[in-house]
Amino acid sequence: MSASSGSEHAFVHAPNKTLLQLAVPVLFSLVAEPVTGLVDTAFVARLGMEPVAALGIGAMVFSSIFWIFNFLGIGTQTEVARFSGENRADRAAGISTLAVFLGGGIGFVLLVGALPFLTPAASLLGGNDAVLDLSEQYMRYRLLGAPAVLVCLACFGSLRGCQDMSTPLWVATGMNLLNVGLDYVFVFGFGPVPALGVGGAGLASSLSQWTGAIWVLWVVRRRIGFSLHIGLADLKKLIRIGGDLFIRTGAVLLFLSLCTRVANQAGAGQGAAYQAGRQFFIFTALFMDAFAITAQSLVGFFLGRNDVQQARRVAVYACVWSLVTGAGLCLFMLVGRNAIATLLLPVEAHALFQPSWTLLACIMPLFSLACATDGIHWGAGDFRYLRNAMLVASVVGGALVLTVRDMPDVLMLVWASTGVWAACRGALGVVRISPGVGRAPLQGKAPIL
Repeated sequence: MSASSGSEHAFVHAPNKTLLQLAVPVLFSLVAEPVTGLVDTAFVARLGMEPVAALGIGAMVFSSIFWIFNFLGIGTQTEVARFSGENRADRAAGISTLAVFLGGGIGFVLLVGALPFLTPAASLLGGNDAVLDLSEQYMRYRLLGAPAVLVCLACFGSLRGCQDMSTPLWVATGMNLLNVGLDYVFVFGFGPVPALGVGGAGLASSLSQWTGAIWVLWVVRRRIGFSLHIGLADLKKLIRIGGDLFIRTGAVLLFLSLCTRVANQAGAGQGAAYQAGRQFFIFTALFMDAFAITAQSLVGFFLGRNDVQQARRVAVYACVWSLVTGAGLCLFMLVGRNAIATLLLPVEAHALFQPSWTLLACIMPLFSLACATDGIHWGAGDFRYLRNAMLVASVVGGALVLTVRDMPDVLMLVWASTGVWAACRGALGVVRISPGVGRAPLQGKAPIL
């Protein structure tokens, strides 16, 4: 959907239609990842409680490992979008090639280097006896797919950078369908293939990820191309982006971990009610990220054309659509709270869950704005500002959580602190756009619309 150097982008005349056409495929491709986890759990659940616990530990370990390298997707998407706007196909091909080499190289290092740390990591997360052995078995098989996971991450970033949002959706869907069939074969055994139990789920994931990596590499080669003209400056820039995102994501995880700890210390009921809300809170981020990723590509594209005015228009439309989505989720949560409580929690926890769920629903619009501004500033390459904004928000929110931990109604106060955390992120994101504090890439004097 990106325009050539001599034509106008579709967003200029049809901003709402363009934004939705790009965001919807992104949403479904993002949803595919948790669906994979649900499929694995459904198969492994037939083996008993210990394999399910082992699967949970292994999945948590790998989520923690792979988020460190999310710069391969985010940074590559921003750079490819910028080069697409500049009509520099050679530079886009170069940064895509660099990201693929980095992803594959880091993945192969993980494949060998992480092996000695699997058991200590599983033990740290509470694994012991049979659960510890099973989780290590699962993770050994999952490590086989580490290079493929990171290559897919880089390629998805490249394709989204040139506003091809459909290919990541088709690849993610294909990997999920293949994973379903392979789960059946390797978990329970089929014909000459022996039953591998929870390890089979790990092997199924790795094989489906390698299939996806080969598929998406072929598409990137045709759509963008590969080039060995890789600049040292590009490598340094990706590493710098990686450092900023590492600190930023670490702040997010520390804040959410602190909230979880304080809620659990208040009692089993409070902990269970918080966990139910937290899982839904994380799931809703997928809806917000769809607009954030779309805004990232469009902002990067227009800044590549030196069209700051259109980049600022993208920011406005992305924020509005994210707020509408947040309001819709809020309404859904309020209307369906009784059904959701029945689905997620035992009856004795409902009394604690209902008030906190109402508060969580009201946080959704704030959270949606925070996510939207993240994507906007990713597209502007403003990674250091986002890092600092997240540190400020996490310090403020974390201090509030520590302050309320010994008060009555801890669960309500923890979610209220989360609302302040989201509001800080959103406010710092908005003021960077308008009026444009500091050296804001999107700063402009003309009206935005």
